[in-house]
Amino acid sequence: MPPIPAPAALTREVPKLDYSRTVDRCLVHRDALGEVFLTDLRPLDDDTYAAAAQLPRSHAYYGEHLLRPSRYDPLLLLEACRQAAIAGAHRFWGVAEEEKFILTHLRLRLADPVAVLVGSSPLPLAMRVTALRRKVRDGRTTGVDYDIDLSAHGRPVGRAETGLRFKTPTDYLALRLSHRDGRALPSSAELPRTTPGTPAAPHLVGRTSPDNVVLVNALAAGGRGRALLRTPVDHPSMFDHPQDHLPGMVITEGARQLALFTAHEARGLSPAKALPTTLDVRFERFGELEEDTLLTATAEPAASAAPAETAVSYTQAGPLDLDEPAADGSPERVALRVEARQRDERLCTFAFTLTRVSDQ
Repeated sequence: MPPIPAPAALTREVPKLDYSRTVDRCLVHRDALGEVFLTDLRPLDDDTYAAAAQLPRSHAYYGEHLLRPSRYDPLLLLEACRQAAIAGAHRFWGVAEEEKFILTHLRLRLADPVAVLVGSSPLPLAMRVTALRRKVRDGRTTGVDYDIDLSAHGRPVGRAETGLRFKTPTDYLALRLSHRDGRALPSSAELPRTTPGTPAAPHLVGRTSPDNVVLVNALAAGGRGRALLRTPVDHPSMFDHPQDHLPGMVITEGARQLALFTAHEARGLSPAKALPTTLDVRFERFGELEEDTLLTATAEPAASAAPAETAVSYTQAGPLDLDEPAADGSPERVALRVEARQRDERLCTFAFTLTRVSDQ
């Protein structure tokens, strides 16, 4: 992983953005207005545009975590980036509304854990979105890889990357059926509302509500963890609308929860103190709704938990000293790898860094 730039290098000039109302929900592929966070898009040049999102102080899914003082969920930052990427593809590159979007990768680096503290008002997130690579065939945009600088109140928050591929409905159906040996596509709206198994205790995966727990039969020992993914087909945020496959963001939530669960067992880092400050994933295959999804996690050896090439975390007082343990003996940082598989075929592999945050 390349190092994250120092905070001063992260934020480039963006125009004044409007936070007064959200964009049309169809522009970001959401059914519920409460799941739309994007508020503005402004073109800058042929490859770059600015986007705005207002992040809510409270949310039944994204805001429901044990960290105190409360911080904005890194997955909420990624969701804002996903919405900015999708909306930009529609508005600036002519991708038709009926086309299907496929998520290829996600990457997030938080520059400053203090910058994502939940304050007395919603967070006005500003994004400078650059199309690093655009795929065009016969005059039609078929994919874009994005680099996104994140800031709020003029202060750097971090940097994200994401990739999208666009398929016509006909091409998408052919692709999906080829992965299913011709079996008809399912719908999450028609699946059972429960997944067999024992759900993880919410506090062990950084949650307070059982509704937001997506792990069942979770076990961890010797620096390794494993669990089955509970497919929350009735969850109003993770399944905002019916799907024919496991959404990438749902697998990401499961991977995050298993990373927290495993880091607690392996290094004694409490889920109530652990903030994901880096996340990398590349999706290789579609996750099927009817199949069991096995998640496995491995905590990196303590000596390699903060290698030189990984991100540096910053506070207002400067960079954190991540080599010194906390007063309670827990590490300042734990690096983990999480893999998702179905039928022993890999769907994706995650790399996480969990950083211990203070009570203040």
